[in-house]
Amino acid sequence: MQLSSTDDLRTLYRPARGGAVDKVIDHIDEHCIEFLAKSPLLILSSADANGVVDGSPKGGEPGFVEALDSHRIAWADSSGNNRLDSFENIVENPSVAALFLIPGLPETLRINGTAELSTDPALCERFTLGGRPTKVVCVVTVHEAYIHCAKALKRSSLWDTDTWLSDEDLPDAVCMLRDHAAIDARVDEIRAGYDDDVDATLWSPGGTTGPAS
Repeated sequence: MQLSSTDDLRTLYRPARGGAVDKVIDHIDEHCIEFLAKSPLLILSSADANGVVDGSPKGGEPGFVEALDSHRIAWADSSGNNRLDSFENIVENPSVAALFLIPGLPETLRINGTAELSTDPALCERFTLGGRPTKVVCVVTVHEAYIHCAKALKRSSLWDTDTWLSDEDLPDAVCMLRDHAAIDARVDEIRAGYDDDVDATLWSPGGTTGPAS
């Protein structure tokens, strides 16, 4: 049987209640500000006008995402590959979801809202990268903010270094890139160019060529 309605789902799952529902707020408070100040990574989910979804990691030094006020957060667009998957989605469909992580902490912060892309000079100056104002700042108006329980990260043992794979057992991103993009070159040649490009553009403002992907 395929579950195709909320009624179908609720035959198997009881309604959410208590803290799972009551914890959701519609603004950024002091707890959210502290979490953002200590988070170096978020996963941004967005969708295009047809509802096709994309998930994209965004990273920086802890606190790279700032609260502009009690209802808005923002971050600079750093260097990428100019695919603009998230940004193209946002200009078509502003609804986004952001999941913030802090290394070592099993809980995550979830923020849902509507995004806009700003080129306001003062805002771009505020979010300077590599000594230069960023080209674009992503601003999210917060509709929901809440702490997400630790179960998923505890089940995955994500922060338990004893469970981490050795370097030789990790998937090789350069091999994947070569085969998926059908690049006619040796792996060591691609790896050298890939690593050099990532290092050179790591802290550049958005819109650079960035690493091939």
